[in-house]
Amino acid sequence: MVVAIRLLLALVGGVTCYELGITFMHRTGLGQPTEGLLIALAVLVGIALGVLLGGFLGRAVTRLGRRLDRASSLVTASGLLFTTIGLIIGLGVAALGGLAIKNLPVVGAYLLPLLFAVSGYLFAYLGYKRHTDLARVLGFKGLLQQPGVKQFIKPKLLDTSVIIDGRVGDVVATGFLEGDLVIPSFVLEELQSIADSGEPGKRSRGRRGLDTVRNLQEVPNRVIIIERDFPSVAEVDAKLIKLAKEMKACILTTDYNLNKLAQIQGVDVLNVNELSNSVKAVVLPGESLGVRILREGKEEDQGVAYLDDGTMVVVEGGRNRVGEEVEVEVTSILQNPSGRMIFSRLAS
Repeated sequence: MVVAIRLLLALVGGVTCYELGITFMHRTGLGQPTEGLLIALAVLVGIALGVLLGGFLGRAVTRLGRRLDRASSLVTASGLLFTTIGLIIGLGVAALGGLAIKNLPVVGAYLLPLLFAVSGYLFAYLGYKRHTDLARVLGFKGLLQQPGVKQFIKPKLLDTSVIIDGRVGDVVATGFLEGDLVIPSFVLEELQSIADSGEPGKRSRGRRGLDTVRNLQEVPNRVIIIERDFPSVAEVDAKLIKLAKEMKACILTTDYNLNKLAQIQGVDVLNVNELSNSVKAVVLPGESLGVRILREGKEEDQGVAYLDDGTMVVVEGGRNRVGEEVEVEVTSILQNPSGRMIFSRLAS
């Protein structure tokens, strides 16, 4: 869209400046070579102005198209139909009323556009507000079943942390995550900078994030990469929140601080860590578990084991049983935003 508008305005600018150049150059009395050079320069200036203005206009039209698409996704078919009918009726009423006021001295020419605007708006608004009742009365109940507010699926904005984490790919593959997965260009730039880091650990995390993006792109019609940025905003998290508000999207993350900040500003957040914690097997105090103690714990006489889902199990009296399969009894469970820890003692 942006390229097409730029080409169109460049053509219009070039032709306009050419016509103006021919008109004014003949009046100057300059020689033929000079006139030709100035006309060519004017054409180049017109093309440059057309390309520049076309960029601004093209981006504005693209943003308007996205907003209209999101807005229309929230309206039922009956709402669109009866709003349009109301607008047509309103314009018809204004046309009839205009016959009476168009010949009024002085004010007639000014009242006519105002009459069309007010009448069209009022009838369109009336059609939209009462479209549900009108659809039921006229027997168009099928139109009420078209996508509306409850069926609108918000796009998901992916932040750097959830891409590097990688589990989002598994969640998408299972089909539990609906809607478009949107990756802003500034998130990809941050991933690229991490992948180019001189520190081996950061470089490995960045490359894993880029691999995650490539794997997500293999799922048909799910990933959208948008060239949207906010140069006046420095922090990537702040850009994500601002973009989420603009797109009416939710943020997919594993960052606890971003989670809280977004919720404070009224943006919906999906935290993969919270999802992971919610689907872990429920363990209650007093239950018995069979685990393998892998290493010594921080406190005296403690051993550390892990469940299949990665939950840490601290075993009292397990320091001397490292490497062994043991039966333990759960004594307490500690739940925090980063995960869950199970405290236990040897069953024997």
